Amino acid sequence: MGYTIREVQKKDMTQVLGLIQELAEFEKQENAVEVTAADLQRDAFGDTKLFHCFVAETNSNLTGMALVYQRYSTWKGPVLHLEDLIVTEQMRGSGLGTALLNKVVEYGHKLGVKRISWEVLDWNEPAIAFYQSKGANVMRDWDVVQLDEKGIENYLKNM
Repeated sequence: MGYTIREVQKKDMTQVLGLIQELAEFEKQENAVEVTAADLQRDAFGDTKLFHCFVAETNSNLTGMALVYQRYSTWKGPVLHLEDLIVTEQMRGSGLGTALLNKVVEYGHKLGVKRISWEVLDWNEPAIAFYQSKGANVMRDWDVVQLDEKGIENYLKNM
């Protein structure tokens, strides 16, 4: 089954949201997705572009995506963050994940970033093995730290 890797278009955002929801279900967080297709359109194509996205298209359907945005490392300088690399279940093992990651690495190189970084769940051994096979360093001694919306509000109340 062939596929095409291309930049996302406004009209794709409903399907992009479907891919995000599929990932949330895979990660056992099916009720965690709050973003809408309209949010994605605004944030990808609005006055302040918050992310860049590549999609994989198979027979006019999106079967994968890679969403990235720029960050800055105080140690290294410009960094590209890969928020999500998603491949639909039926396309796993087809080379589509590699093609999307290739596109992300090419894009990061074009931007001149010093590092491309992302997170992976510690129980997702197939993804960890995939990333390691590509030469990525999976840093198992780091923990992800977050303040969610409620946490931000509580933090501000307690300052």
